[in-house]
Amino acid sequence: MDISIEISLYPLAQEKFKPEIWAFIHKLRAVDGLKVVTNGMSTQVFGEYDLAVQTVMAEIKHVHETVDAAVFVCKFIGGDRSQVEAES
Repeated sequence: MDISIEISLYPLAQEKFKPEIWAFIHKLRAVDGLKVVTNGMSTQVFGEYDLAVQTVMAEIKHVHETVDAAVFVCKFIGGDRSQVEAES
């Protein structure tokens, strides 16, 4: 079973927040079997359910252990939504 996860990370009380966000994204991209797409608002992760969920949760935990405060907004959608076709 596949899953699609959309994540937005908001480090709080960080003057230089971009390095924290990019470190999070690079760790996700390093995992074989995951497709990671980014844009200006969020990061989308697509892949096998257990691999994607376990990886995302482990990286969220790592951020909470290493950053003073951070907020995550996540959406978990069953199935691979990376190739959704537009309705006609």
